[in-house]
Amino acid sequence: MTTRGSLKKPDTGGHSHLEPLPDPPREPDMQQRRRTAAFDAILMAHFAHRNDVLISGDGYLRRDPANEDEQFAPDCVVAFGVNPDAIVSRNGYVISEVGKPPDFVLEVASRSTGRRDYTVKRTGYAGYGVQEYWRFDRTDGRFHDTALAGDVLTDAEYTPALITREPDGLVWGHSSVLDLDLCWDRGELRLRDPRTGRFLPTPDELQAERDAAREAKEAAEERADTARVAREAAEERADTARVAREAAEVQVAKLESELRQLRGE
Repeated sequence: MTTRGSLKKPDTGGHSHLEPLPDPPREPDMQQRRRTAAFDAILMAHFAHRNDVLISGDGYLRRDPANEDEQFAPDCVVAFGVNPDAIVSRNGYVISEVGKPPDFVLEVASRSTGRRDYTVKRTGYAGYGVQEYWRFDRTDGRFHDTALAGDVLTDAEYTPALITREPDGLVWGHSSVLDLDLCWDRGELRLRDPRTGRFLPTPDELQAERDAAREAKEAAEERADTARVAREAAEERADTARVAREAAEVQVAKLESELRQLRGE
């Protein structure tokens, strides 16, 4: 199980004596895995100021650790107010051990699991008490029942979240748990800040921003070095001119002295 929400030194707490859960089968769809990893990385950056947030994937979600009939392995689990390191040491999220269900679960559609995501898993996550369950389908509904869907737990049952499809094709809904908008943007899963209306940067965009900032810094340093060299050259020319002027003044004073002597002054 991977975690991307903890900045603390690992602290396994009361889970250190427990045998880790087995790894779930690995999803063969590389596009699905890439989107899930990017989504997790965006959330990790967004919640980097907190050390009580679990953002994870690849592990089982179970109520009872010994019940191997519980085979749900969400693409992304988010839980607030937990010890993420303890959960990771267990290699899965066990509700009875953590003391609460996850606050948010996301499933990214694939050909092999798509229908199960919006049927069996929807019922299962509601039974677990997951506050919000979201589904994303890059194919705009060929694998899931729709491009983007969200469910909010109300009285132990899921109520569909409001989903808006804009004229430009953008599909989005608001997650109260994350306080962010989830967006289907031309087949890509994006997160948007509802206050600014701007997408949170992807890992590639963050890297591009860092590269641009580094290049701008290097360019500024190069310009500063060029300006320094030019300034030093100007100062050197000024010094040379001053020395020449002083030498000329000495020569003029000498000639004037000689002229006065010739005049008998």
